[in-house]
Amino acid sequence: MSEADSPGFFRRNGLSLVLLLLFVVFLIGQAESGFASFNDERTARQQPTLTLDQYLHSGHFISATFENWESEFLQMGMYVLLTVGLRQRGSAESRPLDPASERQRIDPGPTPWPVAAGGVWRALYAHSLALVYAVLFALSFSLHAYGSWTMENEQRLLEGKTVISLAHHLRGPQFWFESLQNWQSEFLAVLSIVVLSIYLRQQDSPQSKATAAPHSQTGG
Repeated sequence: MSEADSPGFFRRNGLSLVLLLLFVVFLIGQAESGFASFNDERTARQQPTLTLDQYLHSGHFISATFENWESEFLQMGMYVLLTVGLRQRGSAESRPLDPASERQRIDPGPTPWPVAAGGVWRALYAHSLALVYAVLFALSFSLHAYGSWTMENEQRLLEGKTVISLAHHLRGPQFWFESLQNWQSEFLAVLSIVVLSIYLRQQDSPQSKATAAPHSQTGG
């Protein structure tokens, strides 16, 4: 294919660009609506309102944001790891049941440098997706914990109570309620695509088997 006939930038990257746009739009919407809601609560309690910049640095915004990011990175990281060794007969999201029938297609092109380097670099690269998700989860978990702790202490100060340590906050039920309510929903979402893709189809989607494929066919 000549350079003139090659797909344009948007066609090559449209999925990432649209997902990034949606992420930014909804994050801005979350910030604006959370800012308004939080200040409404403070006004009702006859407390001074915050500026937008103050709100973005508050425990309320930090906790809510990274509470969700934490669960998303946990979901995707665990899904990557679980699909290495586990199978679901008939699911488009599963690797084939028979390893001998699995053929990994590699397009011609330059080999990634860690593969060519071999040794520890190849080993790290071979597991880099799960490793990066683990790091992203750890960072999000830490920021969620910090935001949740800050928010609880802000509330305690308003009520005339003494502040608590981060360790004390992590031993309490509120932080884990915030985390677990999201974690369970993420695994429910993964379970739904694994099971529903056995029986249902979406034409032209890589997450679906071909429309005419039998329910027993495993793999996309």
